[in-house]
Amino acid sequence: MYRKITGFLESWKANRYRKPLILQGARQVGKTWSVLEFGRTHYENVAYFNFETNPKLNETFTESISPEYLIPILSHIAGQTIVKEKTLIVFDEVQLCERALTSLKYFCEDAPEYHIIVAGSMLGVAVNRAKFSFPVGKVDMKTLYPMDMEEFMLACGEDTLVEQIKKCFETNTPLPGALHDAAMLLYRQYLIVGGMPECVTQFVGTKDYILVRHTQDTILTSYLNDMSKYNNLNEIKKTRLVYNNITVQLSKKNTRFQYKLIKKGGRASEFENAIEWLSLSGIVSQVYKAEQIKKPLENYRDIDAFKIYVSDLGLLCAKKDLAANDILYMVDEINDFKGGMAENYVNVQLSINGYNTYYWESGREAEIDFIIQRDGQLIPIEVKSADNTRAKSLNLYMQRHQPAYAIKLSAKNFGFEDGKKTVPLYAAFCI
Repeated sequence: MYRKITGFLESWKANRYRKPLILQGARQVGKTWSVLEFGRTHYENVAYFNFETNPKLNETFTESISPEYLIPILSHIAGQTIVKEKTLIVFDEVQLCERALTSLKYFCEDAPEYHIIVAGSMLGVAVNRAKFSFPVGKVDMKTLYPMDMEEFMLACGEDTLVEQIKKCFETNTPLPGALHDAAMLLYRQYLIVGGMPECVTQFVGTKDYILVRHTQDTILTSYLNDMSKYNNLNEIKKTRLVYNNITVQLSKKNTRFQYKLIKKGGRASEFENAIEWLSLSGIVSQVYKAEQIKKPLENYRDIDAFKIYVSDLGLLCAKKDLAANDILYMVDEINDFKGGMAENYVNVQLSINGYNTYYWESGREAEIDFIIQRDGQLIPIEVKSADNTRAKSLNLYMQRHQPAYAIKLSAKNFGFEDGKKTVPLYAAFCI
């Protein structure tokens, strides 16, 4: 399967100022597969070391972490000679060996000719612990997310459709009706399957939603296990409470996160560490309210007002135990969840494209789902789950803040009118 991360890895390999690369991301997003596939196609050999399946590896790093000491030993363990420039060294599940992470500093300073990529599912959580000596300034970093809508369509063999969608996005011309309907069906399938590579592979090969759901349930179980394995004992229950409550919050008309919905009398002081853990693990992301529409938006975020979205749509639907047909046909019974699900989908696509997302509201008058900085402009994005695109909030925002243009995401076809760029939901990856 094609993954966009390959292009980034190729640029990293070619960069003369390249540093050891830390590839982080939630469990099961395809970090190991992507790195090994890149290594097989771009290097003469790959020296792969997994700290979870081979705990004795830790002993290698106890005496010294200098490259001069490590390379001969690692070559012996790998059963192959590690050659400068020609061998890709991979440390997997590196969060289980602090000194392996620290060694990257010395590879950067003393042996930059060795190409090293390290990966870990819980790196964000691990490096936040006080005992870790993180190699600040001595590594490159990249986050891998689940497959986006474009990667999903390409996996389904829809290469031509993807190119037509991109062209229509650029020119604001409608996609032919039959193709628009086909793309909307793919969008609904993506909501069910999500972007976890194993789930996408199973769906493409079998079209069996029950098989995919079983895999999603397994991934959700591994997330719950991580909450116990990598968390403070006092925080385990709170973290699970927050995670289990996210789907409830997304079903509300106002999707702003409310502590009182986790439990009666719930407060920030009780649950903020749990939310931080979930964010650092890559399982969820927080979208803060922007108090003012000025650059940089980060300076004007309201730390007490935020929404929480999960990192994968398929896992969201599995956690909600939604039947595949209910999503394929968008039945009325899930009306309360449609808006939150569409918002979550858009946030995933925007995050994968590197945007820091915010939302805006003006009392009870209006709310804009997302504000992003695109091509130097602050652009409002309104999300609708169907083709109802009445834009009262968007019109108020445009009158007040005069953006260069606005984006409306819905089930409607491409178009541009009154300063509003209409984009169908399946094309959110184009933004």
